[in-house]
Amino acid sequence: QVHVVTSGGGLVQAGDSLTLSCAASGRTFDSLLMAWFRQAPGKEREFVAAVSRNGGNTNYGDSVKSRFIIFRDNVKKLMYLVMTSLNPEDTAEYYCAAGAVSNTFMTSGDPRVYEYWGQGTQVTVSS
Repeated sequence: QVHVVTSGGGLVQAGDSLTLSCAASGRTFDSLLMAWFRQAPGKEREFVAAVSRNGGNTNYGDSVKSRFIIFRDNVKKLMYLVMTSLNPEDTAEYYCAAGAVSNTFMTSGDPRVYEYWGQGTQVTVSS
């Protein structure tokens, strides 16, 4: 069983930056496709970003492209989401997700690919 732990949320002002981190244990970290999703109150879950097993490929949701950066450190077994130019529309519960996939280079925005999910971390952006 893979255990996923998310951290780094908080309250920030519009225009600020914030970094989330995610740790996954119970399986070799570099065997896991990693991603971030978010869900705001009253809205559906939204894909934010994904990074391939080897860290070489990334994929972003349209609403965060050019503002967010996802990357991973397979030695430290951590994955990060650097969020810049935050605005109130980014307010949501952010979830880290991990999927055991055989393809080293794939990314995916489909939540069904990810079997393991961490607890959410709240990000609130004030105007």
